[in-house]
Amino acid sequence: MPVLVHIAKRPEPMKGFTHTVSATGGMIILPEGFAQGTKFTLENPKTQQRVEVNVVRSPQMNQEGSLVPIEFLTPAPQFWNIFFPPNVN
Repeated sequence: MPVLVHIAKRPEPMKGFTHTVSATGGMIILPEGFAQGTKFTLENPKTQQRVEVNVVRSPQMNQEGSLVPIEFLTPAPQFWNIFFPPNVN
């Protein structure tokens, strides 16, 4: 699904899309990578919801772009507009 990345001091958001998602974050594909610890605002353009995220480790490149692993800074289980079953462990 498409996502928008809002970075401080950049006038336009960066366009990307999801690779995998979870209730706590996900893996997104972007045209460029970000260092571990980088924080930015992620937007779901379908719902116009925004959430602050943190890059949890260095990105990896593939043929589609840079795979960037992110986690939400605050819980946002409805951000992706997908139902995640409760963790029973």
